[in-house]
Amino acid sequence: MKHAYVFPGQGAQFSGMGKELYENNAEAKALFEKANEILGFRITDIMFEGSADDLKQTKVTQPAVFLHSVILAKVLDVKPDAVAGHSLGEFSALVVAGALSFEDGLRLVAKRAMAMQECCENEPGGMAAILALEDEVVEKVCQEIEGVVVAANYNCPGQLVISGADEAVDAACAKLKEAGAKRALRLPVGGAFHSPLMEAARAELEQAIAEVEFHTPVCPIYQNVDAQPQSDAEQIKTNVIAQLTSPVRWTQISRNMIADGFDEFTELGPGTVLQGLIKKVSTEVAVESKATM
Repeated sequence: MKHAYVFPGQGAQFSGMGKELYENNAEAKALFEKANEILGFRITDIMFEGSADDLKQTKVTQPAVFLHSVILAKVLDVKPDAVAGHSLGEFSALVVAGALSFEDGLRLVAKRAMAMQECCENEPGGMAAILALEDEVVEKVCQEIEGVVVAANYNCPGQLVISGADEAVDAACAKLKEAGAKRALRLPVGGAFHSPLMEAARAELEQAIAEVEFHTPVCPIYQNVDAQPQSDAEQIKTNVIAQLTSPVRWTQISRNMIADGFDEFTELGPGTVLQGLIKKVSTEVAVESKATM
């Protein structure tokens, strides 16, 4: 049996996340306190006691999800045969697999969050979930629309998120409904993530990544950009840089991992979204969550 650990992205956060870990485990508490120092504010206060709106703050959301995932993995002392993460979750996967240090991973996530926020303010846009339509149809319609709109998150068969300029996303939604989509639902997000409109954020993050040392991971990392298992530190780095303007190929990652013999998946961090997406690819695999701590 081959066991993979998968890590959720932004949107999985909840009030109280990580509190039990902090209170009951000395190693976890030390890591959370180190994170407070690195970030320059007490993110733990917001994670443990903050409202949903507090947790939606850009400087909070991404580091909070990252910290919950990574610290949970360290406390459980996981020994994965492979890892993968959805969007932001890829940074959690990189740290758990040893490709990045905890400190460097957190600093990059904090930089990523702020760069994305700035980009959203300068390049307004949005995203929409397209349900019950083949990926190829969605891709074709996006190519036919005037303006920037692209396939951004291949979540599972029959669920693909598009991203781009607001007018182009609206036009694509209308055309996709005509093409037979069951739903074309605008998402409550502040920008066009994983689209060309994130170029400024990608360039800013690239500068930060260039100053960080990447290591050979202890296991392969199936990366968002190409859905392939990577173990070469330089290739991993290149793929991470490309991630912000490239689609998240989660459907392809799930299929490739299953084809490579992975039959057990544990989701580490807040939420249970990834379990559900993997089950949509195959009902034969075992999935579990370690999200409650």
